[in-house]
Amino acid sequence: MKNIIKKTIFALLLISLGSCTEKDIDPVAVANGGPVLSISTVPTGGLVLSPANANNLIAALDWEHSENGVPSQSNYTVEIAKSGTDFTTPIAAGTTNSKFLSWTHEQLNGFLPEPTFTPYTATNIDIRVKSSLGNGANALIQYSNVITVNVTPYTNALPKIAVPGNHQGWSPATAPLLAASAYGKTDYEGFVWLDGDYKFLTPKVDGTFDWGTPDFGDDGSFAGTLVETGESNCNVGTAGYYYVKANTGAVTGANPNGLKYSADPASWAITGAATPNGWPDPALDHDMTYNSTTKKWQITIALTAGEFKFRANNGWTLNLGGDNNGDGFMDFGGPNLSIATPGTYTVILDLSNPRAYTYSVN
Repeated sequence: MKNIIKKTIFALLLISLGSCTEKDIDPVAVANGGPVLSISTVPTGGLVLSPANANNLIAALDWEHSENGVPSQSNYTVEIAKSGTDFTTPIAAGTTNSKFLSWTHEQLNGFLPEPTFTPYTATNIDIRVKSSLGNGANALIQYSNVITVNVTPYTNALPKIAVPGNHQGWSPATAPLLAASAYGKTDYEGFVWLDGDYKFLTPKVDGTFDWGTPDFGDDGSFAGTLVETGESNCNVGTAGYYYVKANTGAVTGANPNGLKYSADPASWAITGAATPNGWPDPALDHDMTYNSTTKKWQITIALTAGEFKFRANNGWTLNLGGDNNGDGFMDFGGPNLSIATPGTYTVILDLSNPRAYTYSVN
């Protein structure tokens, strides 16, 4: 009886195995067609990006879902590459599991880094969508068609003007720069070594400097008034280090200091409780020395644990302290700086980058 039961069970197993068909095997994902990409209408001049429209939409992409041979949900990554590079080093410009994606001016500009993409220069970019199903080495990868679009990026750097003059041989390309407070502003400032005549020169479209763009000089009264393409150069009577301001915008209610300039001497020193002379009033600062090669101010000094600041001309009208606004740079009238450990230090004040002032204590 037992043998009959065993034979019956074995027979049933054989019948069961034999009844399996290909329909009972789990389906396998296969590449049956990548996503089909399209882009919203592109203007005749291409996509010209502008910080003035940073939060406005500039382009919208959409595509059909990829065909993976099985019911599935792919992940999609939009990739960008400079035309002609065949996506050798693609830039991931957004990931989604939907079938559409859009960019603002600021977002697309952020995907176009320097020096691969030159600000204010039109460049063709290739765009595709990468479809992926699964993870790791076994993921099913498919790509869409490629769309080529002309894009003109911008730079996030503050607007700048150059200060060519007698102090550097009137060479625009190597002239020191002043920076405005923000995009669209014309309130330029910076620190410059001046010696005699000078002018203010606006940049070319690509951000470089050369004669031929609008320049500004004195209106002839030498009372601090600017005029475009002025016949008179601006001038300082004594060679030295100056805090220079120039507002090249027209006079309006929002820009009351338009078409004005100034150049005030600025000889820097370190002062404070950490210095040998403490907090002096009004003088006895520890004067720093300007290095014309590095364009930095420097002093080697014995300091105690305590606070200090930088100030110009033995007064508090022009002083620099710590970062007040979180941009990583020193601020005028900023908080006191500090020394934790007594010792002899080389203190360096770097004002060569307009509106990006830094210091170091070594």
